[in-house]
Amino acid sequence: MVHVVFVAPFLLEATLRFVKGAALLPGVRLSLVTQESPGKIPEAIAERLAASRQVQDALDPDQLAVTMSDLARELGPVHRVLAALEQLQVPLAEVRARLGIPGMDVETAHNFRDKSRMKTLLRQSGIPCARHALIHDAAEARAFVEAVGYPVVVKPPAGAGAKQTFRLEGARDLTEYLSFYAPRADDPTLFEEFMTGQEHSFDSVCIRGNPVWYSITRYYPSPLEVMENPWVQWCVILPREVEGPEYADIRRHGSHSLRVLGLQTGLTHMEWFRRPDGGLAISEVAARPPGAQFTTLISYAHDLDFYKAWPRLLVHEEFDPPERSFAAGAVFLRGQGEGKVKAIHGVEQAQKEIGSLVVEAKLPRPGQPAATGYEGEGYVIVRHPETALVEQALARVLKLIRVELG
Repeated sequence: MVHVVFVAPFLLEATLRFVKGAALLPGVRLSLVTQESPGKIPEAIAERLAASRQVQDALDPDQLAVTMSDLARELGPVHRVLAALEQLQVPLAEVRARLGIPGMDVETAHNFRDKSRMKTLLRQSGIPCARHALIHDAAEARAFVEAVGYPVVVKPPAGAGAKQTFRLEGARDLTEYLSFYAPRADDPTLFEEFMTGQEHSFDSVCIRGNPVWYSITRYYPSPLEVMENPWVQWCVILPREVEGPEYADIRRHGSHSLRVLGLQTGLTHMEWFRRPDGGLAISEVAARPPGAQFTTLISYAHDLDFYKAWPRLLVHEEFDPPERSFAAGAVFLRGQGEGKVKAIHGVEQAQKEIGSLVVEAKLPRPGQPAATGYEGEGYVIVRHPETALVEQALARVLKLIRVELG
């Protein structure tokens, strides 16, 4: 039996789907480490666990190493450690190094987690990406924008999911930003050239350094634009046709990027832009499954449960590349106004028009608190073998369904 430890600080719905996928793997003895109390673990998962441990801080490599050593004494050596959370990739790599557990090493984890280091490595290898600098004080910030020009994007070097990410349009924005979030030598900020164009993702699987599968998603609009404009609805689509010449450059640069960053075995999520001049620029890469329902969308597009496929990939280094049988897409329903969800309009009409294409939906509930992120209060997922029909269905959802806050 292979002893696998899954680290999940919080037992969120998507995280639990990955935990369940790991628990269902044949020949696996699964332990769960979390900050949540044992009573928060769903019974269907708890009964499949060999053990569970509660820790105070699941991001602390010292606590994780002690806990895994205890689990090893009780259940036998730990063969793999997993986590879907981006912030855990470096701590887990440190634990692997201490305990001699196979998997992503510390240097590779830092290559993916530190976005400034990542972009430096990519640019040095001739891979197109945004100009950037790690800024330590106001003078460096002003020198960067003088060289690059406005607008610029500022974010934490180890950020995730567009959190604490801002666009600065001019000198006034820069002055205001520096007054609230002044970068320091011990707490630098990543400044980037603002990229224009159509944003996409390139999600891919590598086994022992060899790329074996990929998926492409288009964003409408970018997550940053959604965060900046509360009235904007976010939409993504996985076109069925991704093997044509229009994506040849991202297939080439995407695979090259993963080799440069040192990935051996894993599922990665890369964000990239198709520039107005036709070229591309890679924004950043994460060595983890994609969030924002992307794993669900990829599963629908390929008729394969990626919540099971990902743990199988990391534990057994096995993955059967699936055919892309469908186009799939999602509209993320974001409330209009302020306060809690008051009403949802247009659902009945949307059901009449495109209900046959809907494969999953999570509709906001009256009284539900307004969301703070770009995923909004709910979503609708559609799929069909024809990409054009999926695009039309998403357009109708965007037009018909409105979430009212009040």
